[in-house]
Amino acid sequence: MSRTPIILSWSGGKDSSYTLYELLKDENYEVKYLLSTFNGNNRRLSMHGVREALIEAQAASIGIPLLKVYVYEGNNQEYERQMEKTLLTVRSEGITTVAFGDIFLEDLRLYREEKMKSIGMKCIFPIWDKNTKELLSDFIEKGFKTVICCVNDGYLEENWCGKIIDKIFLSKLPSSVDPCGENGEFHSFCYEAPFFKTDLEIKVGETIYKPLQLNSGSHPTPIKDAGTKGFWFCDLLLQA
Repeated sequence: MSRTPIILSWSGGKDSSYTLYELLKDENYEVKYLLSTFNGNNRRLSMHGVREALIEAQAASIGIPLLKVYVYEGNNQEYERQMEKTLLTVRSEGITTVAFGDIFLEDLRLYREEKMKSIGMKCIFPIWDKNTKELLSDFIEKGFKTVICCVNDGYLEENWCGKIIDKIFLSKLPSSVDPCGENGEFHSFCYEAPFFKTDLEIKVGETIYKPLQLNSGSHPTPIKDAGTKGFWFCDLLLQA
């Protein structure tokens, strides 16, 4: 049976990693590219603040080519313009489906579906509507290793930055925080996964705080008002 070629929106975190895990088991699809968006000025992953080199290292270990979208002006109009340009190029190769790791945010799903439809593409959501606590528990059980790279100060304090996602993390997470951070509570970076050829050796560097700047394109905008004033980012580095 011929598999449908697809692209996976890739943040390098737990949700996109678990989504890839599910897709690699699915005989209906073949993931041809990982697609990541970077701030073109500082070469860091948009929203997560992860260095471009770390996302490149993940893609190399997985063995799937990485497509990069660079945003310089930091506004949604530029993001949509650059994303459309990249996707139209991929569509010319016969790839018309994009996979996303969203779980339950209806507005975000509708936005993605509308944007893809406007350029003749469609979306799939392999982990949609999964129970987030069960998903994270399964993620941990399957041997994924992930570190928190960014936290929203409306939900969590600075000391959560740099924590490893494991059973202890899950047991101590406040009840007000979704286990997968689906409301924008935190973001993560995966450095070990069942499909990595070589696990990544990383270290946690400096932690910095950045005040919220709406529409700047440099911060993960909160999904809902939680009294967010800014975000804590910890700099992740590849071990030499």
